[in-house]
Amino acid sequence: MASANRLSFHKRLFVQLIAFSWAIVLCFVGFQYLREKEYKSEFLSAQLQQYNHHLLVAVEEGEPYEEYVASHEKPFDDLRITLITLSGAVIYDNTISIDSLDNHHSRPEVAAALKHGSGYHIGRHSTSDGRQYFYSATRGERVVVRTAIPYSSTLRTLLEADWTFLLIMISVSLAMSVVAYFTTRKLGKDIERVNHYEAEQEKNRLKRQLTNNINHELKTPVASIQVCLETLLSGITLSEEKQMELIERCYTHTERLRRLLEEVSLITRMEDGSALIGKEPVVINSIIHEIACELNVMPEEERLYLHTDFPEQVTIEGNLSLIGSIFRNLTENAIAYSGGRNIYITLTANDERQCSIRFEDDGCGVGEEQLTRLFERFYRVDKGRSRQKGGTGLGLSIVKHAVQFHGGTITATNRPEGGLRFDFSLRK
Repeated sequence: MASANRLSFHKRLFVQLIAFSWAIVLCFVGFQYLREKEYKSEFLSAQLQQYNHHLLVAVEEGEPYEEYVASHEKPFDDLRITLITLSGAVIYDNTISIDSLDNHHSRPEVAAALKHGSGYHIGRHSTSDGRQYFYSATRGERVVVRTAIPYSSTLRTLLEADWTFLLIMISVSLAMSVVAYFTTRKLGKDIERVNHYEAEQEKNRLKRQLTNNINHELKTPVASIQVCLETLLSGITLSEEKQMELIERCYTHTERLRRLLEEVSLITRMEDGSALIGKEPVVINSIIHEIACELNVMPEEERLYLHTDFPEQVTIEGNLSLIGSIFRNLTENAIAYSGGRNIYITLTANDERQCSIRFEDDGCGVGEEQLTRLFERFYRVDKGRSRQKGGTGLGLSIVKHAVQFHGGTITATNRPEGGLRFDFSLRK
């Protein structure tokens, strides 16, 4: 089991590291791909811009642009050259009749040139001949010169990013992933070994603390039983009433010892053998109904009145005995120590994953500094009163362990209107 846990921890660490590393690598590769493609496009546009500029100079100097186009070498074969006025009207095109061309003022490359002096656009279909072109436009004083290269497979290959560098980056990343796998495997085992050691140390500390607390809790009832039995065996003449009092006292302390051992055993089972505790469908509403029936048969002076707000049936997959112990221990705690007259059990949330329940009383509550310690084993707010009531000091600790066994959490707070409030959840 420990080996499986270490492997699981290693896998989580490895996946997190790889996910983070590859996210960075892919972002870099994507950026580099787009940046290189943009660089090549700008480089190609710069070549066309140079030709555009020379043609603009010739036009500005009054040289006939048809003669310039025919007599000067072009940077690319099959180059389309268009002259456009600043209003967008086409006045010259070396491949298409200008009568078939509409206003070009809204063309992206022309609009960019009018605004910024130059612009280019990749792979747009021409409305006049249906071909795809790479366009580059340059603005002059009176006209805009636009040159275009047919977007052929050769041009597409030219503009694509060089995958050699990108493949090298991906290969290096794969190699780093392999190294990271073995590194995190060793690191994960080391961390898990340290965690296991610390967990064992904490477990041993809690066991020693539990043993010391049990020894302390056993002393009082054992000493009392011993005194009663010694008195009965001493030969002193006692009335039947006094003898019965001593016997009842022995019985009371024996019952307290029995409860203490049962509750310690229950906590130990939940901590060390949770996999051995059976589960079945448990209807929370039925448990609350049983609590209500038990309260109704109590003497009037000890009875608390139960108020429930459970608008729907709640069923979870859990242990009936443990879930029952949650509500019974909270109820017994309210009866013994709250000093109130009412208990409120409310379903605060319910979905397919879990349910949330609130248990409240209208008693005196506890000090704010004591709230965080209520679930500690053998912790008592009022030690003298707790022993008089026959409590073992383990009730709320059992509640916390039972809630955690069912995948939930529990907190304790004081109600604004007085009393103690427990909010807990149970995973379905």
